[in-house]
Amino acid sequence: MFEYIEAISQVLRDPFMNAANSVESIPLLFALLLGVVGALAPCQFSGNISAITLYGTNSLKDGISWSDTIFYVLGKIVAFSGLGLIVYFFGQEFQRQLPIFFEPMRKILGPILILIGIYMLGFFSMRWNIRLWKPAKGEKRKGKWGAFMLGFSFSLGFCPTMFILFFVLLMPITISTGYGFVLPGLFAIGTSVPFLFVIFVIWYLGLSGQIVKKGRKIGLYVQRTAGVFMILIGIIDILTFW
Repeated sequence: MFEYIEAISQVLRDPFMNAANSVESIPLLFALLLGVVGALAPCQFSGNISAITLYGTNSLKDGISWSDTIFYVLGKIVAFSGLGLIVYFFGQEFQRQLPIFFEPMRKILGPILILIGIYMLGFFSMRWNIRLWKPAKGEKRKGKWGAFMLGFSFSLGFCPTMFILFFVLLMPITISTGYGFVLPGLFAIGTSVPFLFVIFVIWYLGLSGQIVKKGRKIGLYVQRTAGVFMILIGIIDILTFW
């Protein structure tokens, strides 16, 4: 399964990889384009599709929450910047040990996606303090924290392709460049480009909150369809990375 998804992923990311190679002398642009390539890597692909499904569906139903969008991207920036700092302070020897920690983290994502999908189908209710998308009135801080943690956790799903992009290609430039501390953050923004593009299209086309205007019944169908889709993504993720 991994080989099949990797083959599809490579077709999608090759044009962006070629573009990144052509601007390697411009570290800021190189880091951003590497992030876009990373967004299409197998280990990040399911996370991006899941985020698009979650926030895209919610944006169509209840309207775009720009604060949740910003905090989701901020979670990714903190995750990748933190990894960059770890490598900078502890060196390459520690870098070689990191895949040991990433493998179990990557395996957790599939079951989490299935759990979220079952929740969206309405089989159980969550009474947690962390919300995954825009919360009800008076719970704004919880919604932001949930968006942040989702972005942070999705960023920790590494595979060989992602490892090469971040640690082998990006980190040497990060360490050797005077302003290198900003490059992991730009890489994180690059990995968020598909998600941001979908949110932008929903806003630009005026689709924000449109489903609610058409009735609650349609909104329920859309949410349940998204739930089924999340379960399928989770199953594919497990078959790919377990």
